[in-house]
Amino acid sequence: MIYVTRDLLTVLRERAASEDPDEVNVRLSATPAGEFEADLGLDPETPVVTHFTLPSVGSSVSSVFGVDLGAPAGEGGARFLSHPDGFLGVSRTDDLAAVVIVAVPPYDGDSVAAFDRAGDGVELAVVDAAPPTESVPE
Repeated sequence: MIYVTRDLLTVLRERAASEDPDEVNVRLSATPAGEFEADLGLDPETPVVTHFTLPSVGSSVSSVFGVDLGAPAGEGGARFLSHPDGFLGVSRTDDLAAVVIVAVPPYDGDSVAAFDRAGDGVELAVVDAAPPTESVPE
């Protein structure tokens, strides 16, 4: 099962809708459930997808065979993709990750699913909680 915050999923779906008919492809990162201020009822080590990272310009040099070589080890274990053509699955041309969340038109709550690297469905659970507040060190 993959856990994702409702706010993040909403932002990703809105982005996919606004960029349609172009595809959206962003790396996702997670926060351990134990770092949330609210008790999520999950094991504290359970990852909850909370953030996305926009690809860098000219990333084709750092991306080989669907793997972003610029991603730090242990980061970016999930990816969000939109398929404007309506295919709710993982295709051979997609950038892959351990978990891939795919959205298709009309980009609503019923138009999103999660898959593993092999394209098998993974249960997607939406969490109603905000990630911990972050700040830039002074």
